[in-house]
Amino acid sequence: MATIATARKSRPRNALEGFALTAMLQSFPTFAAAALLLKLCGNHDLVGDPGVAIFVAFASLLHAMIAATLGPSVPALFKTLYEPAFFDGSLSLSDKITEWRTHPVASLQLVAIVLMLSVMAVVTASMG
Repeated sequence: MATIATARKSRPRNALEGFALTAMLQSFPTFAAAALLLKLCGNHDLVGDPGVAIFVAFASLLHAMIAATLGPSVPALFKTLYEPAFFDGSLSLSDKITEWRTHPVASLQLVAIVLMLSVMAVVTASMG
């Protein structure tokens, strides 16, 4: 039988993939929803200028950095923020996403985010 050797990725590339996946799939939806809530509540401090995009981007990156740094050392505290599969060097990028999506907690988070953003989008669009 032929054995296929899976080459591990370099440590910096794997860390970058894990950081990017954490920022895009876990942090960004949370802070985008927070910015939309501010808009719905009538707070105009971040809305109407590039401040909202800066807030969401900066908060997402900071959140991902904290989760990637402290998650492995304190897994009990960061169990919903840190996903070990994102930092597994033996998985491809698509395999990391697939592995994450198969967890019941991730599925619940995705459904909650989609429903919340959908409701807020309808309310925002109907406010005029």
